[in-house]
Amino acid sequence: MRTATLGPAQRAESLAAMAERELDVLVVGSGVVGAGIALDAVTRGLSTGLVEARDWASGTSSRSSKLIHGGLRYLEMLDFALVREALKERGLLLERLAPHLVKPVPILYPFEHKVWERLYAGMGVALYDAMSMARGHGRGLPTHRHLSRRHALRIAPALKKDALVGALQYYDAQMDDARFVATLVRTAVSYGAQAANRARVTGFLREGERVVGARVQDVEAGGEYEIRARQIVNATGVWTDDTQAMVGERGQFHVRASKGIHLVVPRDRISSSSGLILRTEKSVLFVIPWGRHWIIGTTDTDWDLDKAHPAASSADIDYLLERVNSVLAVPLSRDDVEGVYAGLRPLLAGESEATSKLSREHTVAHPAPGLVVVAGGKYTTYRVMAKDAVDEAVRGLDQRVADCVTEDVPLLGAEGYRALWNARARIAARTGLHVVRVEHLLNRFGAMAEEVLDLIAADPSLGEPLHAADDYLRAEIVYAASHEGARHLDDVLTRRTRISIETFDRGTRSAREAAELMAPVLGWDKEHIEREVEHYEKRVEAERESQRQPDDLTADAARLGAPDIVPL
Repeated sequence: MRTATLGPAQRAESLAAMAERELDVLVVGSGVVGAGIALDAVTRGLSTGLVEARDWASGTSSRSSKLIHGGLRYLEMLDFALVREALKERGLLLERLAPHLVKPVPILYPFEHKVWERLYAGMGVALYDAMSMARGHGRGLPTHRHLSRRHALRIAPALKKDALVGALQYYDAQMDDARFVATLVRTAVSYGAQAANRARVTGFLREGERVVGARVQDVEAGGEYEIRARQIVNATGVWTDDTQAMVGERGQFHVRASKGIHLVVPRDRISSSSGLILRTEKSVLFVIPWGRHWIIGTTDTDWDLDKAHPAASSADIDYLLERVNSVLAVPLSRDDVEGVYAGLRPLLAGESEATSKLSREHTVAHPAPGLVVVAGGKYTTYRVMAKDAVDEAVRGLDQRVADCVTEDVPLLGAEGYRALWNARARIAARTGLHVVRVEHLLNRFGAMAEEVLDLIAADPSLGEPLHAADDYLRAEIVYAASHEGARHLDDVLTRRTRISIETFDRGTRSAREAAELMAPVLGWDKEHIEREVEHYEKRVEAERESQRQPDDLTADAARLGAPDIVPL
């Protein structure tokens, strides 16, 4: 199997190839579900296309809590089937499909009550572990353990002594959500799928009642393509209703958006060797280790404003700080916050007025001949959603198609990752990089780290870190543009790396250096570099301004002050 390269030439070729002849399946939307559908379809032998209006994972799938988890709180709702399904997927990702991207993470749950809470929570987590082990997908994760207050405070000295009477520690898993999606797309392309980002569906083609294709606008180069397909899958998440409206078919369900915001703070601001989970009056709050940082989240509020750029208001930030400070001995302030991001969860509407109680199950429907729609669900179970969507599409193909095989298809970079990890000291000696740098590359690219190292071998200056974001090597910026489909500075600083939320300057000090590294790959001249940098700076300022606003309405208005894409 070849390693796919998603550079500028590949994108142009993919658009032309998709328009040249009818596909079996065209997937609209490249969040984790859309990318998963493309991989599922192409590995069944179907000719497959994938189009995305903006960038891979630019919506919900880059703005999650970065957790791959079974959904411990769904046990409280007695949703055993959803938890069992998610735990199986968590195990597959950790052990087989993406061990380079998905890693175990310890989580501490402080108790406020001595007896009943320990019994209640202990029974729930014991069942959680048992369900994980039952099907053999719990290997590699330690089981939970009960802790005294003294032991819990040794693990998390940041906690107030009077904030807990004891604790329980269990394990889940985490990943870089945007990197995971980009790797999914590359894996699908390596098996023969055609994929293009910045390719917006503007309408659908119909013959009578049947949907037979889509009109796709090339947002980058201009022009419009007619892409015909025997089955089209709408996997546009919170945009599901908008996409369905283009067809004139509203379907059997609607999708509502629930906003969740997260804060990023430096690791030294909270002294703990474990993540935390805290109960709030509405849901739960996570404090998750993230490299040299912590991610704190999330909120859960209804959102009916701009879907492309959900804005975090000052009230959102205050809410999270207030909740986490209730248990911290040294409280956090606004000055401790490096980054803020907001995302929208696609929830199936009609279950309840409270968004946290809306269904996290997914639904697949066939509202018109030739059109399949999938919505709802959670990040962890993307592969199951993809399988169900392709199964539904196959019913309309009138031919025998192989069953789903993605349970046994590792993502690019997984094969050989463990062997390279064991050889990381030797790789460091060979390349002249510090072993910590090699580990960083292996945990972001897996076996594909060798491709990044090849860039450094050809140009040793690429082995240097970015001046204002030294967690990342200059080679990673070049690789994002040459291999991972990054088309704009925002793609690189926000999704291929996470510099936009991991630095106090939100990436503005790295913008020019990154743009100059991308320029030779993407054919930018000095004027284009200036436009990219200016656009990114305006975007950051609009986000900062939105976070100073008191409510959703004013925050949304402030965020929309920056243009969506770089003007031509």
